Amino acid sequence: MIDLHCHILPGVDDGAKGMQDAILMAQKALEQGIDTIVATPHHLNNHYENPKQTIIDRVIALNNVLQEKKIDLTILHGQETRLYGELVQGFESGDILPIEGSHYLLVEFPSSHVPRYTKQLFYDLQMKGLFPVIVHPERNQEIIEHPEILYQLVSKGALTQVTAASICGDFGKKIKSFSQQLIEANLTHFIASDAHNTSNRTFKLREAYDTIQKKYGNDLVYLFEENAYRLIEGNHVHKEEPERIKRKKFLNLF
Repeated sequence: MIDLHCHILPGVDDGAKGMQDAILMAQKALEQGIDTIVATPHHLNNHYENPKQTIIDRVIALNNVLQEKKIDLTILHGQETRLYGELVQGFESGDILPIEGSHYLLVEFPSSHVPRYTKQLFYDLQMKGLFPVIVHPERNQEIIEHPEILYQLVSKGALTQVTAASICGDFGKKIKSFSQQLIEANLTHFIASDAHNTSNRTFKLREAYDTIQKKYGNDLVYLFEENAYRLIEGNHVHKEEPERIKRKKFLNLF
C-alpha cells in the first residue's frame, strides 16, 4: 500500500522531530500495511522552506537508515507546497518538487480560503505539463461553505487528496460527512495519511480504506489504491465525471 502524503522526514517541519521519530513512524506504517511512503515536507508554510534538492538529499539519508535498521519501507520524495502566485517560476527555477519525478504536484491552500488566482495558476501549471493535486480540501473552510469552488477546479483538471483521518472522523463529524460527500461526487482521487507522528496525527490509512469498503464497496477502495500506484509511476489516474454537491446534502453538514 502506498501513502502519498506523509511528514516522515526528520527535523524539517512539524512532522518527525528527529530520526527516532521517523523510525517509529516507519514501523507504524508497516503495521498499517504500507510499504511505500512519499515524504512530503511543507514548503513555504509557516516559514518552512524545503526546496527540491534538500528534500531529495534527506530522502536518500532516511532510506539509508531504514535499510540499516532492516525496516522494509521505501521512501519516495515529494513536497507539500503552499499555493503562491509564483509557483510556476518556482518549478522552473528548481525549488518545487513533484512526486518522485512524476508530473503530479501536491499543493496546499490556506485553511480558511482558496486564493482568487487559483484557477489561472492551475491552468498555467497544466500548460507546463503539471497536474495539481489539492491536499485535504475537506478541511478548507471556504470549500466546505462553497463546494462549487472545488467542483470548478476539478472540472478543469485538478485532482484532490482527502486525509484518511478525516474519513475516520478524527477531525469531527462535519469534516467526516463532507469527506464522504466529496467521495460520492467524484471530487477526490486519492486517500493519504498526512501523518505527522505516531500519536495524535498518525496514519489511519487502513482504517479509512476499511470505512470506504463498508460504505461503498471494494471497487472504490481498489480505485483509490490503484490511483496511488499510477501516480508514482507517472501514469494517468482514474477519474470519474465530477458532480456538484447538491444543496440539500450541503445543508446537512450543519
